[in-house]
Amino acid sequence: MSELLSFESALKRLVAGAAQVATGSEAVATLAALGRVLATDVTSEVAVPPLDNSAMDGYAVRSADITSAGVRLPVSQRIAAGSVGEPLLPGTAARIFTGAPVPSGADAVVMQEHCVRNADAVQLNHVAQAGDNVRRCGEDIAPGQVVLAAGTRLGPAHLGVAASVGAATLTVRKRLRVALFSTGDELVMPGESLRPGAIYNSNRYTLHALLSELGCSVSDLGIVPDELEATRAVLREAAHGHDLILTSGGGSVGEEDHVKAAVDAEGQLDLWTLAIKPGKPLAYGQVHRQVGAGNTAIVPVQAAFIGLPGNPVSSFVTFVMLVRPFILAAMGAHEAAAPPRRMTAAFEWPRAGKSEARREFLRARIGPDGRLKLYPSQGSGVLTSCVWADGLVDNPPGHKIQPGDTVDFLPFSEWLR
Repeated sequence: MSELLSFESALKRLVAGAAQVATGSEAVATLAALGRVLATDVTSEVAVPPLDNSAMDGYAVRSADITSAGVRLPVSQRIAAGSVGEPLLPGTAARIFTGAPVPSGADAVVMQEHCVRNADAVQLNHVAQAGDNVRRCGEDIAPGQVVLAAGTRLGPAHLGVAASVGAATLTVRKRLRVALFSTGDELVMPGESLRPGAIYNSNRYTLHALLSELGCSVSDLGIVPDELEATRAVLREAAHGHDLILTSGGGSVGEEDHVKAAVDAEGQLDLWTLAIKPGKPLAYGQVHRQVGAGNTAIVPVQAAFIGLPGNPVSSFVTFVMLVRPFILAAMGAHEAAAPPRRMTAAFEWPRAGKSEARREFLRARIGPDGRLKLYPSQGSGVLTSCVWADGLVDNPPGHKIQPGDTVDFLPFSEWLR
């Protein structure tokens, strides 16, 4: 039996391999850039805000004029957002609205809840201090400031920042092109008759959705028969126009498992036995891209290949923990994996024997009391556990857990986005 490869070693090898995947860059409209990875820094050419402006509806004043609560001042002007007022004369106040530029001469805004308007004058029932309720020019962003760094995976707030400095388009990494297929004569698609001995292909749907959430461009090549030549043919097809080939099933060394032999014939492959549970077998390698008459001339560029286990939970967990970091690294994202949350267990997990050498990822849910409880069955074929769970407990090899123990928890809300 081959030596088990640790999770950390497998992740390190995958991320190193991702550096060889070159996706290029393209310009896209900022409105269409959600989930994309910046290829270049975004540098502001403007100050945000561009002028001192009011943080409140109220009255702009000179703080020196407010010697005590109850001072009355004539209202000299009205300034709405989008307009610029006249300089504020000493001993007067200006009616002002949120976002409107503070007129020169004024150094504070008294919120309207502290004011009583009487005809053309206002009674100010608060002693204003210089700077009260004033947003200073450039206090958020200064001209020349890098507001978004290359490698940032863009979320809604990032797009808002880009828009706030006037960036109508952003230069982002091109989408990773992924070819996806499953192997197994036992697989049928939903909507087809379930013949004796067959199962529906759930991995196709799970993996397609996980890839789409990461912003990949996915080509679904369907189900490949358990035949060596059929597997080789689809690998050759997948290598054209794709950066990554992702499969599930067929990666062991049984008589009906042909992925290893096929990838070895079309490129090169490492078959890893990982010290994790679920998800023990994982294949990683490259498939040659061929061009020219008869597809005989091999070019140096290759498509990366990752083969996941066939069991649905094993496929799901290995994608989340290993393939996701590979894809993000290949797209140039600099974000690291979210740190685990330290949470309290409300369950017992007495492990021993042959599982001691394997790091376990246990499906768990946060209970009403804030403590973690486990799904009753942790089998690698129980995909309903991944629907029920809020995340994974990252349990070290051979580690027993008692109720009240503190454990590392990886929430899906942070690991599946």
